[in-house]
Amino acid sequence: MRRICFLLKVRADRLEEYRERHAEVWPEMRRALGESGWHNYSLFLREDGLLVGYLETEDFEAAREAMSRTEVNARWQAEMAGFFEDLDGVGPDEAMRPLTEIFHLD
Repeated sequence: MRRICFLLKVRADRLEEYRERHAEVWPEMRRALGESGWHNYSLFLREDGLLVGYLETEDFEAAREAMSRTEVNARWQAEMAGFFEDLDGVGPDEAMRPLTEIFHLD
């Protein structure tokens, strides 16, 4: 499994709503993530809006591509796009850029 970490920035005026939306992620979205190869997926949100995402997957590009083909992901990404800063015209899922892992303690 490959470990993936990425950063996004949630708009300050939408932090509470973003938290609320993730307290009840749609069951079909959760199912699609698992079926698409997203495992041990977590999001961490700092008070200033810095969002840190972590997941494990065999192949991140394949997992991301599999999600992009699902109807539920299209709906979720459309609803989530307004929560983020600096997406430069792409959806949140396309804006995820994996960080380079430089250390891991097993």
